Amino acid sequence: MLPDFPPQLHVFVRDWLSANNILLRSAAGHVLIDTGYHLHQDLMLQLLSSRVGIGTDGLAQLVNTHCHSDHMGGNAAVKGAYGCSISVPAGEAQFIDPWNPDGLWLTFTEQYAPPFMYDALIHHGDVNVWGDLEWEALSAPGHDMGALVYWNARHRILISGDALWQHGFGVVFPPEIDPRCLPSARETLDRIAALDAAIVIPGHGEPFTDVRGALQRAYSRLAAFEADSTRIARHILKVMTTFMLLAHRKLALSELPHYCERVPVLADLNRRYLQLEPGALAEWLVAELVRAKVATQDGHWMHAA
Repeated sequence: MLPDFPPQLHVFVRDWLSANNILLRSAAGHVLIDTGYHLHQDLMLQLLSSRVGIGTDGLAQLVNTHCHSDHMGGNAAVKGAYGCSISVPAGEAQFIDPWNPDGLWLTFTEQYAPPFMYDALIHHGDVNVWGDLEWEALSAPGHDMGALVYWNARHRILISGDALWQHGFGVVFPPEIDPRCLPSARETLDRIAALDAAIVIPGHGEPFTDVRGALQRAYSRLAAFEADSTRIARHILKVMTTFMLLAHRKLALSELPHYCERVPVLADLNRRYLQLEPGALAEWLVAELVRAKVATQDGHWMHAA
């Protein structure tokens, strides 16, 4: 069951391919936070129009927590449908203008997002009124070095993006690839812990109220990552393959070794840490995803569970 929210706040809980969408309604103009992956953009627009009754003139602003494909993949479609302004974290501007698929992780992960342009930047410490509520933007580096979270002190609600989930947080890279990630992720968890939030609306999964428990689990996972870069590599390999499987729904097992060689993030992590032949890496991935019950194996195919 979702927590009790102010009546103007509506959360569309999505899946692990598309980030959650948060709608803040007001007479001054509705605001949408995050738009999901591009493959789900039609569904997202349908949710806005049919489930919430937002007409073509009813959305004033689109805001992002950060600019990975599963959070901003629908930005261009929303802009096209509503003509609203787009505001992004200031740290993401360098990758959007000009459009930089490498900086946005798109090339590295073999993901896609339609290009868009922003109208305004949001900086750490900025306070914006969305849905007749004040939201303070707070820097949340780690998973994305330019990410922001949005904090409403009155209701103690945190829109956390991928900085904190009920069971973890978004992918962080080992120090050999990006030495900033792990220290920044710890800094972000400390910042969130100091807020004493009552409700967290994460980028993925249901909103939750056991914030202390979520922070304990996040700190535990972070400590394990800090102790073992190979553990981080294995985690990222599984996460990225799961994302691909959710996007395509199924994959021929014969194609998985080629996928592991083709996608830069998988090939790089395997070369640095696991040093498995592509076929062996593919077999390990299938076994791990089936064991975790995020995939099933049926003959020559792997399916999203």
